[in-house]
Amino acid sequence: MMTELTIAMPKGRIFDEALELLKQAGYNLPPEFDDSRRLIIEVPEEKLTFILAKPMDVPTYVEHGVADLGIAGKDVMLEEERDVYELLDLKISPCYLAVAGLPGTTMSEVAPKIATKYPTIASGYFREQGEQVEIIKLNGSIELAPMIGLADRIVDIVSTGRTLKENGLVEYEKIVGITSRLIVNPVSYRMKDERIDELAERLRDVVSRITV
Repeated sequence: MMTELTIAMPKGRIFDEALELLKQAGYNLPPEFDDSRRLIIEVPEEKLTFILAKPMDVPTYVEHGVADLGIAGKDVMLEEERDVYELLDLKISPCYLAVAGLPGTTMSEVAPKIATKYPTIASGYFREQGEQVEIIKLNGSIELAPMIGLADRIVDIVSTGRTLKENGLVEYEKIVGITSRLIVNPVSYRMKDERIDELAERLRDVVSRITV
């Protein structure tokens, strides 16, 4: 009898790309799955249940065992530092974290301010550079911070660089490349290892064919 799995999925672009990977891996997901506004979607014929969540919450659901598996960006993994295993780099939604600011400006010599929604990553990065900074946590419109004098620099996700350019900002330093990962709850992996390994292998096969 097939073991049931619960997978936490982030809404938005990662969800769409992950859904396509699952379909290419042979999972029979209903057409209405794409446009559903439900937060919990069951697919009985595949013994799968999906929890749709905010990206930052996916590792939390997996760590606490309400989801066996999850799909999360590496940025979320680095920031949240949750007790989960990373099984597979899905190589979807590629982007990177970078330091950006107004062109031709230098950071304040005393406690420069850095605005970001990634305080853990940002503080760790500047500490490695030997710089003491003040982190200002924001939840959105990070690009606004240098424009209004709130911060010397920002640390944020960069995909095409268009948003920075449109707001008159430039990239100063690249911190780390980001893709989405398949993660698993440690206890679930011990209890449901065969089913989880099968799902991971099917996805790995799809990823290897896409990225060759």
